[in-house]
Order: sequence, then C-alpha cells, then structure tokens
Amino acid sequence: MKPATLEFLRQRFSAYYNGAIPGAGAGYVPESLTEREWGFLFFTENPRSGMRRHISFTSQEELNAYLKNMVPAHVYYSTAYYTHPGAAQMADKEWLGADVIFDLDADHIVRAPYDVMLARVKEELFKLIDMLTGELGFAKRDLRINFSGGRGYHVHLPLLCVRGWSTAERRELVNYVSGTGLSFDSMLASSQKSGWPVRYHYALADELSRIAVLPPEDALAYLSGLSGITEKFAAGFLKNIAAAQTLLDNDPKKLLENKVVRAIANAENAPFQAGVLSRAAQADEPVTTDVKRLIRHPGSLHGGSGMRVVPIPADQLDGFDPLIDAVVFGERSVSVDCAFNMSMPILGNTYALTTGRNTVPEALGVFLCCRGIAEYSGGL
Repeated sequence: MKPATLEFLRQRFSAYYNGAIPGAGAGYVPESLTEREWGFLFFTENPRSGMRRHISFTSQEELNAYLKNMVPAHVYYSTAYYTHPGAAQMADKEWLGADVIFDLDADHIVRAPYDVMLARVKEELFKLIDMLTGELGFAKRDLRINFSGGRGYHVHLPLLCVRGWSTAERRELVNYVSGTGLSFDSMLASSQKSGWPVRYHYALADELSRIAVLPPEDALAYLSGLSGITEKFAAGFLKNIAAAQTLLDNDPKKLLENKVVRAIANAENAPFQAGVLSRAAQADEPVTTDVKRLIRHPGSLHGGSGMRVVPIPADQLDGFDPLIDAVVFGERSVSVDCAFNMSMPILGNTYALTTGRNTVPEALGVFLCCRGIAEYSGGL
C-alpha cells in the first residue's frame, strides 16, 4: 500500500472516530468493559507490524479517546474476562471466563464475488440461529449478532451460564451446529423428529435419489468405487434402490446392516458429506473453542473493507444489507487506480471498474483501497 493510500485511509478513519461523519462514532461497548483485553492493528507501511494488545480501559470515555487519537485500522476486544486484562503475560491476567462466540466467514464457505459471498454467509447465519434457538435452548434475546465488517457475521452468547465452559464443552457445541462427527448408526436408529436425525435423513434420501436417476453405468461406477463395495454388490443394490428408499422413509433401522448404504454414508464419501454440510451451519471451530479469543469491536471500522462492524437485532436480519447498512462513507468522488477490471455493488448502485484510474464514490474508494485492490490517486 502506497503512502498516499495509507494517509487517505487514516484521514477517513479519523473522520469516523472523531464524529465528522454523520452517524459515526465508537458505538457499542461490551459488557464488563474493564475486564476485557483490547488489541489494535494500525495502517502502516510495514506489513510485518503486529498487533498492539494487552491494553485495558477503565471507561467508555477512555476507549473513545484512544480510538480518536490513535485511529486504528482494526479494533478487537477479548471474548474472555480477566482480573488484570492489561497484564503483559497471559498467565498474569487471571482468566474469569469467556463468552461463547460463533464466527461465520464467507471465505471458508464459497469463493465468489463479494456480494454473492455476503448473501451466502447470511444463509449460514440463519441456520445457526435456528439451531441455537430451536434445538439448543437459547433465546433470541440471548444472541448478540454482529456483521463483521468484512465477509461474515459473529454471534456472541454473553451469558453467565456458558462463561465458565471449557474448550471441550465449546467444541461439543460447535460440532453440533456444524454436523461434525455424526454417527450413521445413531442417526438411523434415532426416533427423534427434529434436529440432526431429520437433517441426516434428508441428506441420505437426497443422495439415494441422486444415485437412482444417474445413468446406470455412472451409478454402478460410483457405487463400486466406494470403499468395500464390489461391482456385484453395487449392481444388486441398484436393482433394489427403490426398496432402500422406502425403508429409509418407513423403517430406517433396517438399513443399518446394508453395506452399500453404510458406504454411501461414510465420512470419506464426498457427495454425501456435501449434502450433510449443506444442512449444517458452517461456523469456524477454532473461534468457538478458543477461550481467550480477540473479536472485532461492534461500532469499529474493519481495516480490510472500510465498513462498520454492525450490531444487528435478530428481528432485523432479514432487511440488513451490508453493502448499504454497514457503509459509513458517502458519495463524494475520489480517484483510485485499480489493479484489474471488476464490478462492485455498493450503496444501491453497481460500478464497473477498469484497470487503471477510475472516479468512484468515496465509500467504494475506501473499500477498494482497504482491500488492496486499488491505490488512492486523489480527490476531485
């Protein structure tokens, strides 16, 4: 990133934190502010510059003053609570517990244009909320949902009842929502009419239906390619696949000893596992299991996009559009040099950009510079 681009971004972020942009400011402050560790990354010409962390604040005013004076590119606070959050060594902080966090990042789910990625990760968010509230006993009022400012969403559970959970307990929770470690035997033997047994049933039913309509030679090649399945076994199964589908719907326990169905549902069989994954909420396991994680501060700006980390009430998610509602900069024209041709929607319009110099709204210019797609070349 060139010096002019760094200075442009610093000035625009400074305007945000110092309240020069309507609706801007530090915003939300997490529960128990004085027990949180804070960390910051800054705009710098040295790409190896690390995070400045082990910082604590005694009040919202102190935090706001830091943001105004230091103008960070990224702002994080700890999901954990500490007696001494500002201690330089983790062992000296005295851990008191941590919120449970789910991180949904489109980059781990799909590679596509930015707006498509944002739409896709929102689907995962709704699946996660449904599982947390419909199957795991949490209420919507318990959830703190934030758009990350980048490519996804964070769901916080800042509840006393989960604050002391160990890494193992948190792993069980994220394994459930992501469908990790499902057992063929327990899923087919279950009489449960909701949750993973039902999702697993539909994934297996879809896979059997897919196999049933394949050209016979393709279906035979697919089944005989499964571990432990000979061509003879595969051919016999294909002749009776309709019977297997009927059993799955009416008496799935009778399929427990079916060698071919078991092979189809094997964890190493990619087509079936893709069907299971499509019914899971693809949360980032290391974030949920980490009891000392730093997470983005709602109300701050994301230094990789220039957009705001936005807290969203659960009942307002349907209407939330990150490319409008998380954009804080406006339509003042700026000039940027783009590294390649691209198309980008923002603030309700779509902009076709070409390699080289382009005149764009400031909101788009900040986004492109933060992403490393363009360099700032002046205002108009």
